[in-house]
Amino acid sequence: MGRMSRRAFALAALSTLAAAGSAAADPAAAAASGRRYPDGPGARAAAEMRGMWVATVSNRDWPSRRGLTAAAQREELIRHLDRAVRDRLNTVVLQVRPTADALWPSPYEPWSEYLTGTQGENPGWDPLGAAVQEAHARGLKLHAWFNPYRVANHTDPSRLAASHPARKHPDWVVPYGGKLYYNPGLPEVRAFVQQAMLDAVARYPVDAVHFDDYFYPYPVAGQTFDDDDAFDRYGGDFSTRAAWRRDNTDKLVKEMAAGVKRIRPGTRFGISPFGVWRNAATDSRGSDTRAGVQTYDDLHADTRTWVRKHWIDYIVPQLYWHIGFAAADYATLVAWWAKVAEGTKTHLYLGEALYKAGAAGQPSPWQDPVELSRHLTLAARYPQVRGHVFFAAKEVAADPIGAMARVVADHYRQPATPPR
Repeated sequence: MGRMSRRAFALAALSTLAAAGSAAADPAAAAASGRRYPDGPGARAAAEMRGMWVATVSNRDWPSRRGLTAAAQREELIRHLDRAVRDRLNTVVLQVRPTADALWPSPYEPWSEYLTGTQGENPGWDPLGAAVQEAHARGLKLHAWFNPYRVANHTDPSRLAASHPARKHPDWVVPYGGKLYYNPGLPEVRAFVQQAMLDAVARYPVDAVHFDDYFYPYPVAGQTFDDDDAFDRYGGDFSTRAAWRRDNTDKLVKEMAAGVKRIRPGTRFGISPFGVWRNAATDSRGSDTRAGVQTYDDLHADTRTWVRKHWIDYIVPQLYWHIGFAAADYATLVAWWAKVAEGTKTHLYLGEALYKAGAAGQPSPWQDPVELSRHLTLAARYPQVRGHVFFAAKEVAADPIGAMARVVADHYRQPATPPR
């Protein structure tokens, strides 16, 4: 996940969904069959993913604001880790490269502005190194979350650190939708961003590398992502620009997976895409949804193929809708993703919209603290679903209507180890 949070784009995209007109499904009936828990929801001892995202972009979750002392930043981070332990979670997905910058001493990119307030300024400590050490000391897995192509949440290159690669290579950068992006169609860009991200993998014993939903950016009405020159140079073997763009994304995924395995064998590679691959009206293999964004067509990310061909170790589709939502029903999408993952070696975890629980403007299901617990009960019907990841740490900590507490009480009474 732009930027208030990465989910803001997904929310904006969903404004084009067809209006939800049907009555909500009965969650109790939907979940009535096939609980996998032997003695009720909390008794399952099998391995499962219990994760939370910690977003650093725009200081969404952590640090709470820019310019805190190193000691204060570390204290806040430890509070998030301790809260994960208290809620019997087992994995933290920490955003360490939010905008072509770094939360570790990278030789390739500047320190993140979300630490000190000034991009390139040394914060006086090593956040990623400390996060790995502190997470492991608590029995937590630490997944390092990178955004491959986003450069800035503005379009002014002069605001970037003087040393920023985007200033040294302005031909790599495309302004779009009020932001700056590296051009995924340039082989030199793809090589550089991998080099920058893999530096962290080489330095730290991270348990996984994690990408979110941003590959090509979410569509912005009336604007065109200007990659004409790159397409003219490199797109000759493709019948359409869309096919070329998807191939660029496929190459990034396959090459990154190979790089992770080469540099740190045993480290996993996972991706958290927008929850709809394609609507069935577009493709008979797609889900029975009416989403205004489809990852295959709009973000040029063929997420279904990545699972089916086991290019990635795990996938966490962002299923940020309630049970019964007509345009993108959580229950429908769980069933669809379970079918996609069936028979593959790619683990399926589900991204959960904890941030919607009790939030102003959300429909009535999200005002019910039991909605998320119902999600886990429903998903337990599908053996392909190996766990859940919650967005995000700020809501795990605050839990304004007790939705996370209900999940813990109903489903996380005993600790669990992450699946391998």
